[in-house]
Amino acid sequence: MKTQRFAIVVTLINLVILALTWAQGHPASAQDTAPVLRGRGLQIVDDRGKLRAEIVVVPAATARDGQKYPNTVLLRLIDPNGRPGVKLDTSADGSGLLLTGDSERKEWSGVQLSARVTGSSVKLLNRDGRQQLIQP
Repeated sequence: MKTQRFAIVVTLINLVILALTWAQGHPASAQDTAPVLRGRGLQIVDDRGKLRAEIVVVPAATARDGQKYPNTVLLRLIDPNGRPGVKLDTSADGSGLLLTGDSERKEWSGVQLSARVTGSSVKLLNRDGRQQLIQP
């Protein structure tokens, strides 16, 4: 009998603690969020899990032809076909912006703005291969 009474008392105490805890709980709000999101990259995917945007830090590298590329931060906005429609980059050498045209075709078309240590330029390219390079 004493054991049964003890179990009932402990259960009632637990219920009181649970009720108090539940009453003091508050819903999560924007004030509870961290002030800064930190990471080495960010990827955004669509409803089907396809990559649609990303921000990455690309380490310095040397290409097979010997061309050296500095550490770069790159933003890509990717179209439904999986091809980058917008690229924005910055590095110690300068920055660039690439806006592409029709992604359904293999021929590249678009606008490339480049502001590098070696000079600035605007390159316009049509799907038919015609291009215009504007430099100061």
